Amino acid sequence: MEEFLREYLPILVFLGLAIALGVIFIGAAALIAVRHPDPEKVSAYECGFNAFDDARMKFDVRFYLVSILFIIFDLEVAFLFPWAVAFKDMSMVGFWSMMVFLGVLTIGFAYEWKKGALEWE
Repeated sequence: MEEFLREYLPILVFLGLAIALGVIFIGAAALIAVRHPDPEKVSAYECGFNAFDDARMKFDVRFYLVSILFIIFDLEVAFLFPWAVAFKDMSMVGFWSMMVFLGVLTIGFAYEWKKGALEWE
């Protein structure tokens, strides 16, 4: 039991502090929060149309394009982290394969930029 506590006590303390801080912050936000937001605060945002309108209304396809581009470049970063961690134990094949991957993504990014997919008018 003593060995268990010695190994896992820091984790349990950290978990307890995280839960306590979470409860404190949520409680503080509930007590301090403004209860009457102005109309600007509850207006439509991000997507450009009201949340409770007709679901079959037409809206700009650029919302989808921006989200897809975000996902693509977010996945690029997700591949870079493990590659960077294992970089010192990697051969030149691993290095150049990542350079090819980044090159393809950079070419795709330049193509999207040239086509004006990132412009919002």
